[in-house]
Amino acid sequence: MASEGPQSAPGAEPSQPRTPQHSFDTANDATAVVSATGTVIGWTHSAQDLLGYRAAEVVGRSAGFLLAMPEDPVRVARIAERCRAGVGWSGVADVRRRDGGRIEVDLRISASFHLDSRECFLVSARERRPVGTVGQSVLDAFLTSSPIGMAVMSPQLRYVWMNETLERIGGVPREQRVGRRMGEVLPGLETDAIEPLMRRVLDTGVPVIDFEYRGWSWADPHRERAYSTSFFPLTDADGTVTGICYMVLDVTDRWKAQQRLALVNDAGASIGSTLDVMRTAQELADFAVPRFADFVTVDLLEPVASPEEPGPWPSGTAPSGTGGAARPGGGAASLRPTMRRAGMSSVREGCPEAVYRIGERVDSLPPPHDVRFLSDGEPVLIPALDTVRHLWAAEQPAREATIREFGFHSLIAVPMRARDTVLGLTTFVRSVNPAPFEPDDVLPARDLVARAAVCVDNARRYTREHAAALTLQRSLLPHTLPGGMALDVASSYLPADAKDGVGGDWFDVIPLSGARVALVVGDVVGHGISAAATMGRLRTAVHTLADMDLPPDELLAHLDDLVIRLSDEEPEGGSSGTTVLGATCLYAVYDPVTQLCTMARAGHPPPVVVSPDGRVNFPELPAGPPLGLGGLPFETAEIELPEGSLIALYTNGLIEGRDRDADLGMSRLGGALAQRGLPLDTLCATVVEQLLPVPQPDDVALLLARTHELSADHVVSWEVPADPAAVAGVRARTARLLRTWGLEELQMTTELIVSELVTNALRHATGPIRLRLLRQSVLICEVSDASSTSPRLRHARTTDEGGRGLFLVAQLTHRWGTRYTPEGKIIWTEQELPVTGT
Repeated sequence: MASEGPQSAPGAEPSQPRTPQHSFDTANDATAVVSATGTVIGWTHSAQDLLGYRAAEVVGRSAGFLLAMPEDPVRVARIAERCRAGVGWSGVADVRRRDGGRIEVDLRISASFHLDSRECFLVSARERRPVGTVGQSVLDAFLTSSPIGMAVMSPQLRYVWMNETLERIGGVPREQRVGRRMGEVLPGLETDAIEPLMRRVLDTGVPVIDFEYRGWSWADPHRERAYSTSFFPLTDADGTVTGICYMVLDVTDRWKAQQRLALVNDAGASIGSTLDVMRTAQELADFAVPRFADFVTVDLLEPVASPEEPGPWPSGTAPSGTGGAARPGGGAASLRPTMRRAGMSSVREGCPEAVYRIGERVDSLPPPHDVRFLSDGEPVLIPALDTVRHLWAAEQPAREATIREFGFHSLIAVPMRARDTVLGLTTFVRSVNPAPFEPDDVLPARDLVARAAVCVDNARRYTREHAAALTLQRSLLPHTLPGGMALDVASSYLPADAKDGVGGDWFDVIPLSGARVALVVGDVVGHGISAAATMGRLRTAVHTLADMDLPPDELLAHLDDLVIRLSDEEPEGGSSGTTVLGATCLYAVYDPVTQLCTMARAGHPPPVVVSPDGRVNFPELPAGPPLGLGGLPFETAEIELPEGSLIALYTNGLIEGRDRDADLGMSRLGGALAQRGLPLDTLCATVVEQLLPVPQPDDVALLLARTHELSADHVVSWEVPADPAAVAGVRARTARLLRTWGLEELQMTTELIVSELVTNALRHATGPIRLRLLRQSVLICEVSDASSTSPRLRHARTTDEGGRGLFLVAQLTHRWGTRYTPEGKIIWTEQELPVTGT
């Protein structure tokens, strides 16, 4: 293939011609065509601009009247002889302008050529200005050795004359061009784009400046080049265009610089779109093929490709073959790191030239380099790949066979490093593209890999932090949900999308005294380890406060005070304070005996309740401020939850999104929860799947609980007379009840517990006194009185006659405690039921 000389690059559109600009460059020299007799037969617009004569005033006249000095016949003959010999002539002359002024010009006369059977010369003039020695020599050699290729075309677009530069650029000799059209002598050239431009110049007389195109020259068929061409009309005395003069400038260096700059700039939009190590490596390979290389591989060190592994080794050190650290200067030349193929791409479908596939281990480097190349080495450029000379046949026979089979002829290998950490190796290979890599290609290759390395390192760091945060968060969330006989419970938790990281959503189910169960859900501001740690602190605090049997509004008030203290204790510039402030929480307590649920919330979305008949409602629960604001009270609300009711607690990630309204999300949630006939676990998973946006912008937590009533045959209570003699009767009734419930094994222990609790109430409190026994997953004994005095566990001395009651109770029960009511207090105990075996 040849070009002017090149053909346009495949798939490339020729650039649009520009309007001519009157600046001091070769393209605007005053040019004319003069016959061998000295008659002007062609006159250009640039000649008119320089001297002021229109074509009609000059064409057909002797060129001598343009000279300010009389002609020297001997000198003229000598110049003509030189031009007929194909050498051309350049010198200095004084010429006359139309306005009578005189100017000194650099005059150049081309070798003779024939136009319409007449011998002619191309005369070019430029106003002489002071120039340096180098610039003057370039001007003197303009027509012969100028870097500008020039040619004259006839009206039929056939070559009439061309200079040596154009002959050298195109690689086609002059004698093969003169008299023939461009498409005849340069069959590989896209003349469909160039010849229409020349015809337009012939038709309109308007020059075309800097028309750029690309292709391959016959002189160098393996390297694509870029050219800028300008076309000028030649006119006669009547102003009729009689031919075309065009000039070609090789702008390959400029074009390649622009291409390399565009390559690096475009990489930023294509590489690192996700926080995934393997995906980022593949994006680098996909981006570089085919615009930079024909085959690209990205191999990452094992700890980088698998972020859960120990961290990669720092730059400046070298690992051993088994992954251990080695001294920078030690080790054999055959030392190889353990890497894993993370990305590759090829112009051939399926990457048949790959020795290793994605995910496979790679232990090879470009011979003769060892592992120190990754930590300390510069990029390797092999313009002409000779497998024998570069030791592939001896050290890597499998790769050597592939190189030969697929015609790999040029290679660049770039170590991948970021933030003083070694990550891996990227290799660029050319085989289909005939142009070898050049030294100037090393810089864009290095920049591409450097950009990708930062993205890979970011992804690696994020993956490890995200995994640590997720592990921390999951360890802080409940592993079991003890709803007991009061509730059937199901939950779903999904961490935030990888782009945003782990958040601080949490939930819990806490067994309380009296067969009651607390349901809690909360949301901490932010993402990452800090949010997960803050969530853990709040969850622990809620457990502690729940053990105190505080009402929901009081519990949130204490939690609010804690958040304020944590925020005040946070050092300046710390991140934990921002995650604690603004946290939200909803706390609900369900009593299976009364079927009442008491709730309070701190800036959290209200729960959803689905009645046994399928009706959905959102209880009117006072919103309350988010935690940490202080000064505003929390209020409770109480609703009845009949047997089989469904209550749902959730975080805002389930109902809100980047483009979703919260009210619409709550409506959709209610509709999804109203589905009938699904097991609770299945319903929970189905609801999340239906409502969850993809990708999810926030953590999602959903806690579902279906209520059960503690029936009358499981709850017995009676009032105790304010008489110490009543203790014996209470013990007897308790024994009969336990025999009815089939709990004879607990009879003696329970009689002692009841006796001690009732005796203490009669002795230290005021009436009315009531005893209640509940048979659930544990046996619960409660004694209530009207006193708010808290009982105190004493450790009596051996000589004391009393003070051992609560100590015995504590030893005989699984757990015990006190909770306060508006009427007084309740002392309660729990005993584990005997295990019944078969």
